[in-house]
Amino acid sequence: MELTERAQAIEAARALVREDRRAVLGLAGAPGAGKSTLARAVVDALGEAAAYVPLDGFHLSNAQLDRLGLRDRKGSEPSFDVWGYAALLRRLARDDGRDVYVPDFDRDLDEPVAASHRVAPGARLIVTEGNYLACDLPGWREARALMDRLWYVDAPPDVRDARLMRRHVAHGRTEFASRAWIDANDAPNAGLVEGVVVGCDAWVRLGGGGVG
Repeated sequence: MELTERAQAIEAARALVREDRRAVLGLAGAPGAGKSTLARAVVDALGEAAAYVPLDGFHLSNAQLDRLGLRDRKGSEPSFDVWGYAALLRRLARDDGRDVYVPDFDRDLDEPVAASHRVAPGARLIVTEGNYLACDLPGWREARALMDRLWYVDAPPDVRDARLMRRHVAHGRTEFASRAWIDANDAPNAGLVEGVVVGCDAWVRLGGGGVG
């Protein structure tokens, strides 16, 4: 299935909502593809029936990245707590009737922050997004098994590059430092992600200039 309009994607997500159990929709894709923009649009459109769960909340802290020697590869696949992410999806899918508080990443602090989002008991669709959701690697496989659908969100390389540049500059990097980070970190991460499209249920190509 290919989705090329935001309204089309929202309606496809709406069709996953069920009364008898929660469904989980995953959005995978390279950095800057528009995953978070689409996820928020779906949740806004569906209102209380949907909840947003970003993978970015499972970034390891800077202290842990320093311990592991991964500070200059922040945002790469091993710099996430994938097992913690899978455990959260398992709890959300179980739907025990309680509020669940979900972390996110604060780009100004450059750190993950606990309890940034709330998943209310009435939420029937969990919309989760992150670069590596389709990766056939330990932890990611287990997380993928908890998703009812996984879509690959794509955008042309020049669009992704421009979005990433705006993002990094907006959060304090110079244009020179932003270019260096994109080339040394975001580009290799995108290369890993682009190799795993086959396992996705739909391909999403939306226009627009959001930061994604």
